[in-house]
Amino acid sequence: MKILVIHGPNLNMLGTREPEVYGSLSIEDLDAAILSYAADLGMEATTFQSNHEGAIVDKLQDFADHDGVIINPGALTHYSIAVRDAISSIPIPVVEVHLSNIYAREEFRHSSVTAGECIGQISGFGHSSYLLALRSLLER
Repeated sequence: MKILVIHGPNLNMLGTREPEVYGSLSIEDLDAAILSYAADLGMEATTFQSNHEGAIVDKLQDFADHDGVIINPGALTHYSIAVRDAISSIPIPVVEVHLSNIYAREEFRHSSVTAGECIGQISGFGHSSYLLALRSLLER
């Protein structure tokens, strides 16, 4: 099973941006944990990060070699109809993840335009949100 993991805007700043909210792991550390856990589950994962909405849409549409997607759209979660439409246009399962509990934060973060096109959403478990998403795709 091959999984594409997409990190959205500002996730390249993990480890330095608000560690009290997002944790102390760098994106490199997060990717290493994802790749290691995927291998432990007998899965193959590839990771991708972009601060650009169009690059994320392009990556979603380039799904042919994958069996599922895990996406943390970052701020795009709350307003990107383009990312939402890209998710809805691909025939493989997508899980939305967030490091923080978006429902325990500012009001504007409580709304996700992308989650409704995903098979589920996992938030609030730090880097384990991604690991839980891997497990859920495997068990699906």
